[in-house]
Amino acid sequence: MEVVLVIAGVMLVAAAALTLVRIVRGPGPSDRVVATDVLITTVAGGLAVEAAINHQPFTIPVILVVSLLAFAGTVSMARFVAGREGVVGRAPEEDRAEGIEGDGPGSEDRE
Repeated sequence: MEVVLVIAGVMLVAAAALTLVRIVRGPGPSDRVVATDVLITTVAGGLAVEAAINHQPFTIPVILVVSLLAFAGTVSMARFVAGREGVVGRAPEEDRAEGIEGDGPGSEDRE
């Protein structure tokens, strides 16, 4: 069993090293965000291997907190990058400037 855990640890270290290369050399912010998410997932996997080696059940809440922080960070960075690159959608000001009517408040009064 220990041989399997050592092999898993070596593979996680290799994955973390390759992920750090992607974070440094990533062509864009989206690639860096995905690589950071993969790195945090790799750290959570390393914590799980450490918990299995040392038979510690107290590491599981730490893994859950790290995973939740990774999720929140990834969602916030995705929203930031999408907003900065204009992927999210058009601004309401642009709709009003072009005369497009929407479902917003006061649209019933215009009839």
